[in-house]
Amino acid sequence: DIVENAPRDVQAMVEWADNCGVQKAEGFQLTSDDEYGLDVYAMTNQDLPANSPVLFVPEGMILSSNKAVEELRSEEMEPAEKVICGVNAEKELRQYYLMLKILVEYEKGEDSPWFPWLNSLPRYYSNAASMTPFCYQCLPSLMRKLAMEERSNMNHLMVRQVPFLSVETRGNEALWAWAYQIVYTRSFEIGDDGDLRIVPMGDYFNHGSDYSEIELACDEQGNFFAQTTYDVPAGSPLRMSYGDPTNPSFLFARYGFLDESSPATFCKIFPPHVNKDMEDLGYAQNRMLFYKDTGDVSPEVWDILLYQFLSSTKIGDRRALMKAHTEGDWETKQALHQEYYPKTSALLLEHIDTFIDQLDRLSAKGDGKDASEHPRLPLIMRHNEFVRNTFLTVKNNFF
Repeated sequence: DIVENAPRDVQAMVEWADNCGVQKAEGFQLTSDDEYGLDVYAMTNQDLPANSPVLFVPEGMILSSNKAVEELRSEEMEPAEKVICGVNAEKELRQYYLMLKILVEYEKGEDSPWFPWLNSLPRYYSNAASMTPFCYQCLPSLMRKLAMEERSNMNHLMVRQVPFLSVETRGNEALWAWAYQIVYTRSFEIGDDGDLRIVPMGDYFNHGSDYSEIELACDEQGNFFAQTTYDVPAGSPLRMSYGDPTNPSFLFARYGFLDESSPATFCKIFPPHVNKDMEDLGYAQNRMLFYKDTGDVSPEVWDILLYQFLSSTKIGDRRALMKAHTEGDWETKQALHQEYYPKTSALLLEHIDTFIDQLDRLSAKGDGKDASEHPRLPLIMRHNEFVRNTFLTVKNNFF
């Protein structure tokens, strides 16, 4: 049953894993903080010293893109692959074959060796691929772009041309959307072998921005290991990293959670054109940052604001800025920043006020809406408020 309110049988999955040879550290357990068990995650109820083994999962339990391709790829799959490549989604073929493997096992029902694991998985998701068109209308520009890209990617990976799936499965949009969610929220790479793995039991580690309690590895036989990265006290979650902690919008779009522990967020400055000079100055979403707690602004933000101002007013000083940046002449660069600070600070204030106004207008769209009709809307409002508060912290720090 894949309806969103279907219960998750996590305990049966744990028993299955134990019978399949999974080994867990003393104190390792799966738990949930919500009454419905929507978010189930790994934690320890005992102290774990640094470099302690936490979890072992034998290779035979692991679903991987390499194994899925080897099992399912054939000449009969060429038309399906052409559809994927025809929408420029060939880079997603690893995920596509993992989706197909999930669907093959789903069709087997209780006869699938992975049935207890499949029956333990979430049915409800809050990420971009699960949002309604109205949800997109309440998102700021970057988040909306990421969300629509996620939805588009899911729509590209259709299974209607797959010959070995039943007609019912090929026509069940909710089912292949569920398979998509499993693959894109629970698979990860280990090392640089190019294989994408879903590790039952090892897929219950949540994301950590401030700390990652565990690191992952596979041995030459393909067995999975997790061990602690530092002394982990009892009562702690056991977390890994899902991605850049300064990009909470991506984490929300892909995984469906708001990482309020993120130290910073992209400043949302989008020049009409980003040229090589701007890239050299550091224009990138993981470098153009507003810091949540301090209200600080990364140096790259000031560099880009100065470059933009000089591009329309003082071309000679723009050349001087780039020369100083390229040669590492910090004194000249700093002198330019000081000379034009009234101009760049005014640009920063204008950007902050404009973006906060946009957030207020977007959030107003959700006022009075029925949460039962748009269950992901409250999380979107929290995301908008998180970004708004970060921008206000920057504003209060400088103005």
